[in-house]
Amino acid sequence: MSGATVNSPSTAASTWVTRTIEACRAAQEAAAAAAEGIATGSSPLLNSLREKEKQLDALDREIDDGVTLAITQGAAPPEVRELLACMKFMIGLERIGDLLLSFGSSAQAANGHLDSQDRRELTKMATVLEKMLADVAVAFSSRDLKKAIEVLRADAEMDRLRNLIFLRHIENPDGRERQASLQVIFMTQSLERAGDHAKNLAEEVCHFVGGRTIRHVMVGYDKPLEQMFLEWLRQTEPKH
Repeated sequence: MSGATVNSPSTAASTWVTRTIEACRAAQEAAAAAAEGIATGSSPLLNSLREKEKQLDALDREIDDGVTLAITQGAAPPEVRELLACMKFMIGLERIGDLLLSFGSSAQAANGHLDSQDRRELTKMATVLEKMLADVAVAFSSRDLKKAIEVLRADAEMDRLRNLIFLRHIENPDGRERQASLQVIFMTQSLERAGDHAKNLAEEVCHFVGGRTIRHVMVGYDKPLEQMFLEWLRQTEPKH
């Protein structure tokens, strides 16, 4: 196993949380490269997504092995929760790396055939994803629920941009002939699915910190799930 090693159960959680946050930053850097690569048509930046995907794969294997070892060595129950959260995070981050690599491949195929509106909106989607991943890292490392909820809200912007792109290329209401529609749709789907994984990571933070899922809290209520989760936290805070 490369990188950091587990010395004892007492240090296991902090060791693998640190590595998980490094993985968040690697995914964030990949999203930034995707945004700049599509904005500028830079082949080197788009090609760099392959190295980021390999880095995330390696971290996934390392954290999976390390968490498994730490649990079998007798980590305390609170640490086990934290270690399992690291493992869940890495599953999502590794998938984000795969999706960004797919995005880069489609972008290379479409390079030179994208119109300015597609390029602008794909850049915006990748930039929103970059911010989501940055906020997820802060939320996980600092147990910051407000940052996690910002990620949940940002997913709505990803969906809005996806809908705009799909409207142009699938419904095509103005009847224009468009180049590279297939690649544009693939790129849009890759970014939208990566955003879904980032949202899932934010939900994992909410579950880890608050002890319940947002979906569980919102059952039976007709309120935005972010508002309901915050209200539930206020109700469960100890009274002084």
